[in-house]
Amino acid sequence: MFTSHGSSRFLRKFQCFVVVRLDRPNGGYCKITTDCMYSSPKHEHPEPVRQNSPKTKKSSRLINKRDAEPKTYMRDTITKISNILRYSTWDSAKDQLEGLAIKWDSFTVNQALKTHPPMEKTWLFFNWAAGLKGFKHDRFTYTTMLDIFGEAGRLSSMKYVFQQMQEKGIKIDVVTYTSLLHWLSNDGDVDGAINLWLEMRAKGCHPTVVSYTAYMKILFDHNRVKEGVEVYKEMLQAGCKPNCHTYTVLMEHLANAGRFKEVMEIFSNMQKAGVPPDKATCNILVRKCCSAKNIETMQQILQYMREKALVLRIGVYREALETLMAAGENDMLLKQVNNHLSVENIENVENNKFVGFTGDNISSLDRALVLHLSSKQNLVAIDCLLADLRGKSIKLDSGVISLIIEVNCSHCRQVGALTALEYSVELDIEVERTAYLVLLGLLIRTNSLANVVDVVYVMARTGVSLGTHLSALVIYRLGCARELGCAVKVFGLLPDEQRSTTTYTALIAAYFSAGDVDKGLKAFETMKRLQINVALGTYRVLITGLEKSGQVHKLDTYRKEKKILQGRSCPQDVSSEEMICNLLFAGDFLV
Repeated sequence: MFTSHGSSRFLRKFQCFVVVRLDRPNGGYCKITTDCMYSSPKHEHPEPVRQNSPKTKKSSRLINKRDAEPKTYMRDTITKISNILRYSTWDSAKDQLEGLAIKWDSFTVNQALKTHPPMEKTWLFFNWAAGLKGFKHDRFTYTTMLDIFGEAGRLSSMKYVFQQMQEKGIKIDVVTYTSLLHWLSNDGDVDGAINLWLEMRAKGCHPTVVSYTAYMKILFDHNRVKEGVEVYKEMLQAGCKPNCHTYTVLMEHLANAGRFKEVMEIFSNMQKAGVPPDKATCNILVRKCCSAKNIETMQQILQYMREKALVLRIGVYREALETLMAAGENDMLLKQVNNHLSVENIENVENNKFVGFTGDNISSLDRALVLHLSSKQNLVAIDCLLADLRGKSIKLDSGVISLIIEVNCSHCRQVGALTALEYSVELDIEVERTAYLVLLGLLIRTNSLANVVDVVYVMARTGVSLGTHLSALVIYRLGCARELGCAVKVFGLLPDEQRSTTTYTALIAAYFSAGDVDKGLKAFETMKRLQINVALGTYRVLITGLEKSGQVHKLDTYRKEKKILQGRSCPQDVSSEEMICNLLFAGDFLV
């Protein structure tokens, strides 16, 4: 049996004889072939090798050269691309990307997209990659791009990418259809999701257990129970074995109907079938038990969680604790399952954290304690620690506060992240720009749009720039959500140099999305009066907005101006600002 060190030496020794081929760049499997594997011939009496042999010197030089050139792993390449897109402006990022000595293939581009850089740069990168010599987007990169738009709630953009796939003859597989189904349903377009399922079946795409489960959830969530049951039967007849998520969807539907006895039957049967309920399943069921005040079923699930060493998320834990206290039930089992979240443990941390430390040592101890709690993901304890430090006006350094915000956001803990931000504002601690952007992303994804303005205000007050393009996307997103007042406030917080073609176009689009056509036209006139360049994307927003509002009599003027601009401008003369505005607003994918 090899040790880990011995096995690594073995692999290094034989890596030149093994060819590794990735059959699928995304979500597929890796096949390792040994077509070139061979063994060198053996000699019964090998001749002695002279020390000054030319052959020996040559092999020595080759070994030294190999040692001098460290390997570049794919994960390092992807991380480098992602960091370029995250932390550089697009003009700078484009130059850096062009300077990378890598082969741009579907796998590399797809993995870079999956790191979720800022969305507008993701779209610019996607279009930039399409223009590379010898590169062509395939179903994997297209599916990832439309999934990014779907997650951001930009359904028109997602549909545009799907339309491009159809027009360019890209093969559309079940993964693409499943993603589209999910995001259409998330947006409330159930009929669109059902039509897409029928289209997928008509084109001969065979559903997988993932697509069957996603479609069943759509039907159950929208009270189409009979159709959902039929799909489940069809899945079993097709030979697809239900997975944990499939069972969870069924149990969630039964729990919503108050049929907890049947829930526990499925809970038991899935274990007999070799599919143990996971942490996510248990959290969902405990939350459903809290909503229905079903203590008996909750205790059975908690008993299973204790046996399998599973824990509840903090929000579910608090909800379960409140339910047990309201019902006058013992919460001992709940605390045993979630010992790391119990109030007693948090109080012990608070009471002991300053023992033996005074003065300047307290700050370094707090920093170490926060980092330790972050590594353990004990975010409730961090909340308590911050509250204590805030009351005593003890400052943590900028990096630690930024880390707390980012960790809370990665766990979708909006309250914890905002608490850390309030702490930084009150004690005048600078927060890193990355932490602000991560927090804004969480707030937008969770539709907590009123808090977006507060975060942008803090950024403006502390001199942290949101950036022209991010500002435009935030303004447009607020307008689409009918939060026009918030969109106008964000625009008002921008410095003069960031009130550009893109941000003005986003403001006009926000006015039109909120139904205020007159103010949209007034913003356009202000833009022209300030001699800010008008792009094709701006005219696209104007024309589409007027068409939707029914003010057809004003369309001719703007159509003529757009036509004049199209005839006058050459691709080489278009500024990067206008180009980005066109990419964001000039296509059917956005407006």
